[in-house]
This record gives sequence, C-alpha cells and structure tokens, in this order.
Amino acid sequence: MSTPGYTNNLNSSVHNYGMNPTQNGAAALHQHHHHHRNGPDQSHPAMYPTTNYYAGPPPQGYPSVPAQTPPAPGKAPLMNTDYSASYYHNSHPQPGAGPGSRPTLYPPPPVSQTPVRPPSTVNPPVSGAPQYPPPSIQQPAPYSVPANYYGQHYSTISQGQQQQPNLVPASSGTNLATQLYPIVSYPSAPGSSQYGTLRSSQTSAGQPPIPTMMPPPTQSALQQQQQQQYTQGKGATPTPAQQGYGAPPLNQTATVNGQSNAVQQHYDQNPQAPVGSHYNRAPPVSEGPEGDRPPSGAPSTHSSPGRQQGGDSSSTTTGSASPVPNSYESLEGGSYTGSSSVPPTSDSSKPAPPFGYNYPTMQPGYQQGPAPRPDSSPSHGGYNAPGYQPYSQPFPSLSQLSAALGGLSGVPELEVEALRPVNLLQERNILPPQPIAPPEPNLSSDLRKVNCSPDTFRCTLSCIPQTQALLNKARLPLGLLLHPFRDLTQLPVITSNTIVRCRSCRTYINPFVSFLDQRRWKCNLCYRVNDVPDEFMYNPVTRSYGEPHKRPEVQNSTVEFIASSDYMLRPPQPAVYLFVLDVSHNAVETGYLDVLCQSLLENLEKLPGDARTRIGFLTFDSTIHFYNLQEGLSQPQMLVVSDINDVFIPTPDSLLVNLKESQELVKDLLNALPGMFTHTRETHSALGPALQAAYKLMSATGGRVSVFQTQLPTIGAGLLQSREDPNQRSSIKGVQHLGPATDFYKKLALDCSGQQIGVDLFLLSSQYSDMASLACMSKYSAGSVFYYPAFHHIHNPAQRVKLQKDLQRYLTRKIGFEAVMRIRCTKGLSIHTFHGNFFVRSTDLLSLANVNPDSGFAVQMSIDESLADTTLVCFQAALLYTSSKGKRRIRVHTLCLPVVSQLSDVFAGADVQAISCLLANMAVDRSISSSLSDARDALVNAVVDSLEAFRANGSNLQPAGVVAPACLRLFPLYVLALLKQKALRTGISTRLDERVFSMCEFKSQPLKQMMRMVHPDLYRIDNLTDQGALHLNDRVIPQPPMLQLTAEKLTREGAFLMDCGSMMYLWVGKCCNETFIRDVLGCPNYTSIPASMTEIPELETASSERTRAFVSWLQETRAFPAAFYVLKDDPSTKSSFFQHLVEDRSEAAFSYYEFLLHIQQQMSK
Repeated sequence: MSTPGYTNNLNSSVHNYGMNPTQNGAAALHQHHHHHRNGPDQSHPAMYPTTNYYAGPPPQGYPSVPAQTPPAPGKAPLMNTDYSASYYHNSHPQPGAGPGSRPTLYPPPPVSQTPVRPPSTVNPPVSGAPQYPPPSIQQPAPYSVPANYYGQHYSTISQGQQQQPNLVPASSGTNLATQLYPIVSYPSAPGSSQYGTLRSSQTSAGQPPIPTMMPPPTQSALQQQQQQQYTQGKGATPTPAQQGYGAPPLNQTATVNGQSNAVQQHYDQNPQAPVGSHYNRAPPVSEGPEGDRPPSGAPSTHSSPGRQQGGDSSSTTTGSASPVPNSYESLEGGSYTGSSSVPPTSDSSKPAPPFGYNYPTMQPGYQQGPAPRPDSSPSHGGYNAPGYQPYSQPFPSLSQLSAALGGLSGVPELEVEALRPVNLLQERNILPPQPIAPPEPNLSSDLRKVNCSPDTFRCTLSCIPQTQALLNKARLPLGLLLHPFRDLTQLPVITSNTIVRCRSCRTYINPFVSFLDQRRWKCNLCYRVNDVPDEFMYNPVTRSYGEPHKRPEVQNSTVEFIASSDYMLRPPQPAVYLFVLDVSHNAVETGYLDVLCQSLLENLEKLPGDARTRIGFLTFDSTIHFYNLQEGLSQPQMLVVSDINDVFIPTPDSLLVNLKESQELVKDLLNALPGMFTHTRETHSALGPALQAAYKLMSATGGRVSVFQTQLPTIGAGLLQSREDPNQRSSIKGVQHLGPATDFYKKLALDCSGQQIGVDLFLLSSQYSDMASLACMSKYSAGSVFYYPAFHHIHNPAQRVKLQKDLQRYLTRKIGFEAVMRIRCTKGLSIHTFHGNFFVRSTDLLSLANVNPDSGFAVQMSIDESLADTTLVCFQAALLYTSSKGKRRIRVHTLCLPVVSQLSDVFAGADVQAISCLLANMAVDRSISSSLSDARDALVNAVVDSLEAFRANGSNLQPAGVVAPACLRLFPLYVLALLKQKALRTGISTRLDERVFSMCEFKSQPLKQMMRMVHPDLYRIDNLTDQGALHLNDRVIPQPPMLQLTAEKLTREGAFLMDCGSMMYLWVGKCCNETFIRDVLGCPNYTSIPASMTEIPELETASSERTRAFVSWLQETRAFPAAFYVLKDDPSTKSSFFQHLVEDRSEAAFSYYEFLLHIQQQMSK
C-alpha cells in the first residue's frame, strides 16, 4: 500500500537519504506507477471486459475530471479490471458499469441470462464518485548501478506490493535449525557419472516402456480416446486408442510431499564441480529464448557418459564462451516474448496430447447430515428456530439439475455431490466435523499421483473453464494461491549441468510434458517441441540410458535444482543479519530487549548460514548507535552518530562482522544491551535515519534487516504524526488513513530491494504507531510484519511468551536471499494481479530480497484465448534463490488441472476456501484504493452473483430460498466471517493499527493460516476420548469434531477450545466438570483458575495427556505457535472469545441467518 498518486523520481531519494550516489537499479526503474498496489491498482492487464464489476471509485490522489459514464449506484466492486491497450492501464480507475448494474466481483453473463435490476436500496449508493483518466506515464531515469554488483540497469516497471500473511504447514516444530533434508546418496555405476539414485523403495525395473507420442489426433480419435481407461496397478500399461498415440504412465518414483520421514533425495550428477561458487568459471549463458545455445564450436562441460560436444537446444548448459546475463529477466528466462525469434516446429502450434481423456471418480464430498446437538446447549444465541420452516417446493432431481446446467461431463459421483443443491435457509448443520479437504482435480490416477500438493499450489477452480465467457457465466474468481518456499518433509534435489527448459517459454521440464519419442518432448505450456539433451537420456534410477520419462524431474511436480553459475549475476552472497533496535524510554519500559537478547543468545549458533555468516547491531533513540565488534577487541565499542540529517557510517569494516570470528564479542554485547539504556530519558525515535544507516551498511552485500520499533517515529527523515481519531474507531461511515502517510518507507524499501536487502518489522506498541506507513518497509522488500499490541514483559505474560516463541522460529527458520519468482501458465491464460510482499521487477518477475517459508502469495488470472484445443492446463512457479549456505537453487512447482466446457463442471470444481482467501486479498486492495464500505459491498455481491449464476443456469428447477451447490455451501458463511474480521469490520471499536495489521496478514499468510483467522476451529475438549484418534509415532491424538461458531453450541458445563490461527482460547464454563479442572488445569475448582493462565500444566493424568497432545498437535500445524489464553466465563474476559462466534449477531453485524436473508433479498431484486 503506497500513497496514491506518488510520482516522485526515486533518484531523488539519493539526496533525501544522504546515500551514496550509485544505487542499484535492480530495485526499480520507477515509472509514474508507484501508486500501484498488489491488487486492483496493480499494473497488469485486467481480467474482465469494460462492463465489469470492478469499475468502482478510484484511489484518492489523482486529478479529477468529469466522469465518462455515471458510477454504478448501489454497491462498489472490489477491483478495477478494465481492459485497455496499455498494459499498465489497469492501475487507473475506469468507467463504471451502467446505471442499472450492481457492483460485484465478476462481469455479468450475457444479457439474456440475467435481467438488469434497479439499483439496490439496502446499501446506499456511492454518490459523487468521480471517474479519472489514466495519468500520463512518466519514466524517471533508472538508478545508477555499481559495476561490481549487477552491471546493468533494469528496464522494468515498478509495481507496489502488498502484504500476505505467513504460515508453514506441517512443520514438525522440532529443532528447526538442523538440516531439514538429510541427503541420501548412492554410488554410481561403473563408468558412469557420480549420479545419485532414489531410495530403494522406488521401482527401478519392471516399469513399462513409454509409448511414443504422435501429434494430436483427429476429433474422432479424441472421442475414441475418451473411452480409454488406464489399467490400475504396478506395471500396467495403457492401451493407446490409435497406434503410436498413448499416454506414458507416470509412476511415482519418489515419496510425495507430506510423508512423515524427512528425506531429501539428492541427485548429484556433477559432484566434482559443486555449484554455488563458480567465480572462476566461464561466463554464464544468457537465458533469453535463444540464450541457452552456446556459440558454435564452444565446448560444453558435462559429466554424463556419452555426452557429445556442443550445446543442445532445450537446456541450460555451461559454455566457455557464452555472453554474461545482464539482468534477472535474462537470467530466469522470459515468457512468450521471445518465441517469435525461434521458428516453431511444424506442430508447435498444436496442443500437447493430454495424458488421459476420461477421469476416474473422486471420493464424494462431505455427506451432510444433522449434527448432534449437545443436550445442555443454552437456549440463547444462535439461530431463530422459526426462520427454518421448510419450504413446500421440492428439490429437483439430480438428473434434472444436471440437464439444466448443461450436463455432467465428468464423473457423476464426484459432481453429483458437489452440485447437490443445498437450501442454506433450511440446512443448519453445514459445517463438516473434520477440516475441509481441497477438491481433487478430475484427472487420471497417474496425473493425480504426480500433481502438486494443494498445500503448495492451489487454484480457486479445480476445473478451468474453456473460455472467459464461461468463467463470467459462473461468476467465480479465477486465481492461484501459492506457498512456494514452505517447509517440506520430502524434496528431490537435483544437481546437473543440464536444467532442461523449453526453448520458447522457458518452462522447466515437468511431469506433464509429452515425450513424442526419446529425443523430443513437447512443452505443456506453449506446445513447442524441444529436443531431449543427451545428458537427460541417462536415468539415475535405473542407471540406464534411453528413459528420460523416468528422470526425477519428470516424476515429481516439486523439485529443486542446484543451479550453475548460469543463474548468477554475482557470486552468491553470504547470510548477513542486521538488528536495528529502538532503545528509547518507551522501548526500555516494554522490556522487549530482555526477551530479544536472550532469544538471540540461545539461537546464535542456529542462525542459518555458513562460515561466511555476518552479523551487526544498530540501536537508536534520537541518535544512532553503531557497535564495533571487530575481532581482537576486548569488548564491544559503541559509536554514536548524532547528525541524523546526514547519516554516515563511522567505520565501514567492523560493524558487520563474521559471526564465528567475533562470537564472544557478540555475546558480550547481547548480555550488556538490556541494561545499557535502563535510565534513559530519551523519548524521541529516529527510525528513518536508522533505516538509512542500515541501508548504507548492508548495500554492499544484501541480507536481512530486523527492525524492532515501539512507537511513532518522531524526528528525522520519515517522521510521522498521529492520524488516528479514537472517536472514529467504531464508525460505520468509513475508515480513513488505511494507506501510508508518506512515501519515505516505500521508497527506502525499493532501494533496499534493489540491493537485495529484506526488512522485517517487529512493532511492539500500545499506542498508535502508524502501521500503514511503517509496514511499507516490509511489503516492498519482501519482508515480514509482526505486531504485538500492548506488549509488556511483566504485565502481559502471554505476549512475552508469544514473542519468545516467534523469535525462536524467526531466527532459526530457513531463509533464501536475492530471490526472484516467476509464475508461468498454459498459453491462453494470463496473470494480471499479484498479492503478497514483493516488488514486481518486470511485468511478471517478482523480486524477493529475502524469501521465508512462512509467506504466501496469490495471483489473479484471466482466460485470454479459448482453451478448446486442450483438455489440460498447467501452472508453474519457479523460485530462484541463494540458500544460507551460499548455494544458488531453483525450486519449481507445477500444477495440472483439467479444462471443462460445461458450467456444471466449473461449479463442481469450485474451491470455496481458495475463493474466500483470494477475495480477502482483493477486498483489502479495494478498501485502500476506494473505501471499506465498497469492499464490504463487493464481498456480499460476490456471494449473490455466484448463487444467482447457479440458480439462473439451473433454470427454474430449484426451490425458493438461498440455494447453493454443496461445494459452495460454506461460501456465505466464510464471507460473513470475513466481514467480521478486524480488517473489514465496521461499527465495532477497532484500533487503526490492528485493522491495518489484519490487512497485512490477509496479504501475506498462506491459505491454511488465513482460514483459521477468518473462520476459527471450535472444539469441545472436556470430554476427549481415544475414539477415532490419530496415532502418530508413539502419540495418540484425539480428534474431537469441529463445532459451528455459535453460542448455541456452547454449554456452561463444558470447556471449549477455539483455534484462531495466531491465538488459541480455552473457554471454561462456570459449571464445568471439576474433574477436568483438576486433572487438566491443575486447579481444585472453577473459582481458583487464575485470570492470567497462558498454558496447560503438565500433569500425570490421562485427561491432561490427551488435552496436551491435542493442543500440541494443533500448534505443530503452523509456523509460529499461537498465543494461548485460558478464559473464564465472566464478562471481563469472555468478550475476546465470543467475538469470534461469527454465526451469532453482534451489535453491528448480522447473524448468519440474518445474513442469508439479506442475500435472499439481494437475489430477489
């Protein structure tokens, strides 16, 4: 989020900061578009036509001109998505929909489908919303780049980025500092290269030969192929429908992500030339579309036997006379732009032959049934029973509904359940008792086995519509949610001179390509036919030749390559950590220095890195204090710089020191720091100058800056004024100041991103600190934001414990430096908006100065061309980074999904959780670019539109009421929960910093963590049993059913655990069984439970062991442990628990039943 209308030339920051005049241009060739955010204002082509829902009020700050068309009355859409000839036009507001249209998230279907309604009267129209033309694009001069860094200017467009929260799935929580992936190595066959093989559990013999593949068959052959069934079982071979055309069986030769044993399968084809510090090697190869082929006569260095001299056309090779890449764009490889320079082969324009044409059945979804109600449930709260009187109209038969929706083209069992009409006004128990599994794509069993894990790569629609018109008809968003660097329990790691990629679109070879024969493969994204390089013919599993389809790259959808020097613009940087600490009076009072220094002392040797790891410290109040930690000193030396208007580095060589060499001095400083400022009377905070000093200190290397701040910056560059009016915290008219007050922190972050510096912010403050401005330093440098409101090491013990545990994870989790990420998709699809913490270096290349395993990303997509010629589409995310050990690595994830032509299939494949998370990102952008009320209205209309589309295209077969397909039955509930989150709620007192932090979390958290925040999990735990329990190793984990978030499910005789993601609440009823209180909480009775209890004591009772096992198991499913609170049933404490009961009515928000009636009212207009 940046200040709208920000047009400053970034080069001016050289003078503002007092920095060295030569700055790295990698951060941004900043055009006029620095007001772009991740989302509606991002400069990417839009997803929908001009009549779309997102043409709402624009960001503030542009000069206003007369509107070209009147703004849409009623409600405002979430984002601006008007198409334009200019690629960056999407960042500017466009004319609204016609006067009769309702603002929503998706473009309306054809006029014949949905009649035009009068404007809504429930939500007041947005009056006077001006329309604006796009301002002229001004391109300031790029940064000047140090010759010893990148050696070129980046001719890219800057786009702002927003935050997206963090979570790591299934991290064991054990010693995170240890090597996560033990390496399994194997001896090589005599005469072969040192190429490791897979574990013995993989089949090395007896696998069927791969059938050759011909160009796509005729339509009749396709119809015939659709009758083909794959034979299940080991060694089964498909029977091709026509000679020479078949699908190679993809036998999974490596354990897929999520296995309990942590294995890193390491394929090393070139151990004698370890990658990571090829400084004296030949210049690397440029990786443009023609960049992989070495000049004629240039020898290539490969170690596999039988390798011929000379380059090959489909892989990255290490040549001795190759041009040096001069940008990340050429280094990671571009998109389709270069395909015109490479004449395609005769059938490169034809679609890739799909692997399977008919898809096996999937497990039916959750079978709904009435959930048992506790006998002792209190009568208050929850639903109004009379509202659930049944309707007399019967539901249509599934065959009628199927015919009305255009028929079921897939497997009936799957879609019958997903499309089963659910009248939400009648069915109360729609929440399944166990967590919802993502819908499984309708693919052949072979493809399902090798498809990417939904924890890593997830699409809002598991069946991709064939055309944009069909997508518009469904009124559902199309997008991806990624968790690209998450901790994995199994990861194939491949070292090879040859990283095989498509010559045209630069896609990495993956399980979904087609092998036409042993020497040719067809790209699954652009359909170009590429040659198979000689080295790729060697199969490390069987140690034989001629089996390229059995290589680990083609057997695993998630792989990691050890990259050669071809993928380096400079030698890999060391791990460098700088801590910037607020030591003003306010900071000392909170006591955070004690917690931080103690955590650092405990984890100093666990910081990710190697012998080159460097560390430094910088403290500040109204002055800036540096610390000389040079090896050989008897004690650390403090150097004070009081001129905050022209910050300089007092001694450049001894402030960032080698951790191993100066470890004792570092420990001395950490022991002394908490007491050094105990008696300070300094109340000012010069955060801006301290960050400028950190930038100068880190520019030579890059690395991570960890900033700890406890108040509003008051002096020097970047000073801020309080903008919060406490009287407006409960306003329902609108929320002001959601965007930054100054562009200082964004500009500084972009400078940092250009020098590969990531900035993480820890804000520990009980007063307003302008999170909206400060968070920009992390959003645009790919950092993280942590917030601890009202932190005090004595008065708030739960926050102290949370900070301790967060620091344990933060300091020891893996980290990637100087990273870039690109997402590619099948020809015909395009990505137009990104969400997360990053800087967009070019149109689709995300710059991540630091990448961590707890951050998620989201993208929105559109369908530019019909996909009628293919039955499968694929998405590939490639993350190029430097590990803390100095190795350049590429992590590649590939997701495959089916293409469908029937509306019923689109609805059946809807992923309601992914849809909700993508809409949350879009709503945050809309809140900042337009207004909070517009974002809220657009979320409501997203529900109305999808349910209307289902009803309209199902003809009049469905009864009255709010009817949803079973796969979307939770959609209204999730949207209501979103509307009650701190980020988006109105009418309830919400501190501005807490609201903005909640928005930051929406923008940077992975899906699982975000869903816990939006719709917490509620369990009754005073009666846990071993029935249905999980057995993990030697532990027994009870599995109580999840309960609906309503007070109707609570009882004063019970104890209930609510998991809110970053918080866990154990609410104990007044009449709770004393046996539970004694055996689990260690208290004799209810009245003796202390008010500040923040953990469950370890007691030698069966109940205690069960409860602790369950809570520990829940904690292990996230990266940062949740803060734990034990709450008693009294008014002073239970409000924090009851505010999360989203199905109940609050003073300012609907109950779930009232919300459904509101949806019904909107649908009837």
